[in-house]
Amino acid sequence: MARSGRISTHPVETQSPDAGSPDLRLGLRSNLGQFALLVAVNGLVGGMVGQERTVVPLLATGVFGLTALSSALTFIVAFGLTKAVTNFAAGALSDRYGRKPVLVTGWLIGLPVPLVLIWAPDWSWVVLANVLLGINQGLTWSTTVIMKIDLVGKARRGLALGLNEAAGYGAIALTAFATGLIAERWGLRPGPFLLGLAYAGLGLGLSGIFVRETRGHALHEATDHPGRAGLPGGLSTRRVFALTSLREPALAAASQAGLVNNLNDGLAWGLLPIYYAAAGLTFGEIGILAAIYPAVWGFGQLGTGALSDRIGRKGLIVGGMLLQAAALALIATSHAIQPWALAAALLGTGTAMVYPTLLAVIGDVAHPTWRASAIGVYRLWRDAGFAVGAVLAGAIADRLGLPAAIWAVAALTAVSGFVVLARMYESHPRPVSARAEILPIKTDPEARVRGVTDDE
Repeated sequence: MARSGRISTHPVETQSPDAGSPDLRLGLRSNLGQFALLVAVNGLVGGMVGQERTVVPLLATGVFGLTALSSALTFIVAFGLTKAVTNFAAGALSDRYGRKPVLVTGWLIGLPVPLVLIWAPDWSWVVLANVLLGINQGLTWSTTVIMKIDLVGKARRGLALGLNEAAGYGAIALTAFATGLIAERWGLRPGPFLLGLAYAGLGLGLSGIFVRETRGHALHEATDHPGRAGLPGGLSTRRVFALTSLREPALAAASQAGLVNNLNDGLAWGLLPIYYAAAGLTFGEIGILAAIYPAVWGFGQLGTGALSDRIGRKGLIVGGMLLQAAALALIATSHAIQPWALAAALLGTGTAMVYPTLLAVIGDVAHPTWRASAIGVYRLWRDAGFAVGAVLAGAIADRLGLPAAIWAVAALTAVSGFVVLARMYESHPRPVSARAEILPIKTDPEARVRGVTDDE
């Protein structure tokens, strides 16, 4: 029903084939219980990665005796490639079979990961554990993102994704810090990985028992979503892949920025702990530095996601990429824990500006009927950055040294920011939402898109 030039997303009665309720509503407030549960579940998803951030790079050199940095980073290559492919599959499977089955399957696959890391007799077992972890992350994190977008509708999409990513990366930070302390007191194994075992069991239980299917919300939104010009509903997976990867300017610019963002995260995960250890830092100090970056990244998204709803997406993405490049340059030129801590905070701030905002761009542009698939394609490219970063940084570090690898990644990050500046259009401009309240719907072909709001 239209009211004051706006279109409500709250019909009196809507039946969906994927939801039992005849009164299906979009909006954060209307779905607060399920939304909060999914935030908590994604915190557990993040904790599964956090168990590795401090400890596994140190296992490579200190326990398994790997000397070539490119060899030490094979666990990140395995993780990144597996997660990237699984992201793509998760989006398509979620559109076809529903979100909850994909989420539960991801937790079942992640359950053995901590046990394999505890019992690993050689490095190949660690690589195997990261193949399983990549599948776990691709299925669970992708699905929690999709489900939150399903629930909240258009108006609070940035806030919703900020909350989602804050929970995940906040858990990574806290777990990285905790595992560093545990390792310093009780050793690198098994103590740190017992946290991961608890996360996996709790995540499986919550997802299997309490999480509800949300595909019906996306189908409901699609009934009142005319789509952008040239981007209707009902596209094939092949067409969605082409649009998201290359052909649609905003989607393609977001995909390359996501890849480069995780390229520098792969560097931070795999090489920086070794870089700091070579400078003489203790396990506890390395754990602090490993925690600062995802902590600022995670909790900063509480503000940046909502900010992108108010001021738009593009400026935050460009500024965030350039800030990350500057932070990496500071790491390469510093030699003490204090400037490294400052650089880690700046790196986290830049990533917080980018991470939920890129996902919000995908949600803005993609039609609800193929949005999950578009998210899967975007996350395919984004998480391929882990593998690209590990291979590139490891090869450069072995040949030219760790500082050269850090400089190379800083340069690529800056270039990516300029690509966004040149190619991406603003997908959520603030003036448009203001005009939606005053323009007659009949004179504005996109007024129905611009005027849609949730129950906030």
